[in-house]
Amino acid sequence: MTPETGKVIKETAFLKGYSAVEVLKWVAAKYEGKITLSSALGPECQVLLDIIQQNSINILVFTLDTGRFFYETYNLISKTEEYYGLKFKVYFPDAADIEKMVSKSGINLFYKSISMRKECCYNRKLLPLERALEGMECWVTGLRKEQSETRDDMEIIEWDSERNMIKINPLINWSETQIWDYIKQNNVPYNPLHDQGYPSIGCACCTRQVQAGDHQRSGRWWWEKPEHKECGLHIKNGTR
Repeated sequence: MTPETGKVIKETAFLKGYSAVEVLKWVAAKYEGKITLSSALGPECQVLLDIIQQNSINILVFTLDTGRFFYETYNLISKTEEYYGLKFKVYFPDAADIEKMVSKSGINLFYKSISMRKECCYNRKLLPLERALEGMECWVTGLRKEQSETRDDMEIIEWDSERNMIKINPLINWSETQIWDYIKQNNVPYNPLHDQGYPSIGCACCTRQVQAGDHQRSGRWWWEKPEHKECGLHIKNGTR
């Protein structure tokens, strides 16, 4: 940990005792114009967006379109924009990067190996993310500890050492029940696929239905072991 990292974490440690609304209000004021919410359009991000909108919190919102989403996901973008009267900033992968990757490794390279799957995620998600975060000092995510064993040591406030910026996870300690209670009570728009056995939704080619009682991310990259199930957007201690 660098001195700068330690200083940032120490100065914001008090946020651990704040509610999600309080956290968002504080960071929005602290990093005005330099803070953004990266929305994956999952239930957590929809909850965060609703909190932001209902409390008039000034946080920019963007999403990454990989080019391989479900129809229902695209429809949710449109429905959410209409519902809240906003426009997502949408970032796309570079066509030349995708063409080169597919020409070399095939259209469905991600099924062949973990390294190829991560290459696909890199081109479709990580490179667009870098553009989306350019000029920002703080980004807000919908991460929760319950989602994956790769996330169980994450905190509300973190330092992204690779990107040299603060990452805020306001819902990190929320349970799935809390998320869905909020959605139902506040009529928050959500992806209808969640009602059809898709608790976690990404690209259509890398997401499948799960059985009742299965872990919520078992339908993502189902051919890989749980400890590998990250696309690389979120890192901890320099690892993806």
